[in-house]
Amino acid sequence: MNFMEKLLTVSRKNKSLLCVGLDPDPKLMPDKVSIFEFNKAIIDATSDLVCAYKPNLAFYEALGSEGLDALKRTVDYIPEDIPVIGDAKRGDIGNTAKAYAKAIFDNFNFDAATVNPYLGFDSIEPFIQYRDKGVFILCRTSNAGAVDFQNLHCVEHDRPLFEVVALKAEEWNVHGNIGLVVGATYPEELKLIRQSHPDMPLLIPGIGAQGGDIASTVRYGVDAKGEKAIINSSRQIIYASREKDFAQAARRVALSLREQINTFLPTKG
Repeated sequence: MNFMEKLLTVSRKNKSLLCVGLDPDPKLMPDKVSIFEFNKAIIDATSDLVCAYKPNLAFYEALGSEGLDALKRTVDYIPEDIPVIGDAKRGDIGNTAKAYAKAIFDNFNFDAATVNPYLGFDSIEPFIQYRDKGVFILCRTSNAGAVDFQNLHCVEHDRPLFEVVALKAEEWNVHGNIGLVVGATYPEELKLIRQSHPDMPLLIPGIGAQGGDIASTVRYGVDAKGEKAIINSSRQIIYASREKDFAQAARRVALSLREQINTFLPTKG
């Protein structure tokens, strides 16, 4: 089963477009709980509410070998039917990109990865060649500094850079495994990208702690069937409590977010 099949299957089973970001920060976690134990508890509490999990590799790399070991154990622990997106934002020259792709897909066994298109096609091609894996290209990211480059007007194409990235992604999508990262904090751009690329999966960060609006995220992010939007929340869910009840608190928030998302889905039939 390839990434998209896996995503749609569990999304329909769990009636969910919610992705939980597993971004462990010891400063925010309950005392005396290891990274893996923390993740395990969050997964156990939310696995019937999500369409995917998304560990951000930076939080694990920052902790050295212990963090990377916890990452590997976390990916292995997540139920087989739930896709896991490695949020690595990799992007380098071809030979190095090939090594990055091998690490993410073969070593850690992620189902998908985020990649940075700044170096062009040869930096992304090694990821695309894993035809059963998902490749999410950074398009219009949720951070405030995104405007520094992503909104620059490209004279040759007569459109902003983020739109050119989306067009290139469509052009490169020969195996049907490419998606786009578009932030919930920029609803008009999200609407534009979905209208221009109706069938591509969108990974949408930015609700919750970053302030993205759920209603517009759902309305503009889903495809014609109300699918192919992966709406991520990290801090709002996993740090709902710093006490012993952190997993139960995470479940309550995840359940609430899933229901809010579903409230705004288009009525079928």
